[in-house]
Amino acid sequence: MLGGSLGSRLLRGVGGTRGPFGAWGVREAGAAMAVGESMAQRMVWVDLEMTGLDIEKDQIIEMACLITDSDLNILAEGPNLIIKQPDELLDSMSDWCKEHHGKSGLTKAVKESTVTLQQAEYEFLSFVRQQTPPGLCPLAGNSVHADKKFLDKYMPQFMKHLHYRIIDVSTVKELCRRWYPEEYEFAPKKAASHRALDDISESIRELQFYRNNIFKKKTDEKKRKIIENGENEKTVS
Repeated sequence: MLGGSLGSRLLRGVGGTRGPFGAWGVREAGAAMAVGESMAQRMVWVDLEMTGLDIEKDQIIEMACLITDSDLNILAEGPNLIIKQPDELLDSMSDWCKEHHGKSGLTKAVKESTVTLQQAEYEFLSFVRQQTPPGLCPLAGNSVHADKKFLDKYMPQFMKHLHYRIIDVSTVKELCRRWYPEEYEFAPKKAASHRALDDISESIRELQFYRNNIFKKKTDEKKRKIIENGENEKTVS
């Protein structure tokens, strides 16, 4: 169980303020050098399951978190928590949520959970503070802008620890679908389990695919053209 005073001290203890040009303003570069470049390049992968998408009435019911390095290697697996919510809220979910959360077993697990939202924030904040420097590492995930809205409202101290930017795999997906449709056809398909940890793992695998099959390929082609152009110039001269 979470001790109230300890949890409050930890939540209050996240120092610093966000400037208009970054989580720590002009101190970002110096902070990155102080903690080491590789640690500052880590990504905080998060996925939420909610009772719906209405930020005013819906709530978080499941959250998972993984840390990767800049090459998408998983460095640490964080908490994977199911958060208690009142039965009335679960009963008022949309038909889509009732069907999918019921089928996955999440609705039943939420009813049986004893983890509060405050306890969950404490656990996740403790984890990211151990794994990442304050204000430097971005939130990552698939359509993670939607998760961010709920985290900003319901877990503000957790979000204060992260960089203000996000890495949204869905943006990369949509660009690759338009620019490289042939390669995009081979992107890994999602199982759509609608469970937080499964969804994070799928998001990481998807971004690994784009990096290995599109980003790297195009970079190699560009290097080859530069080399060829350089050799042609030498021949002409």
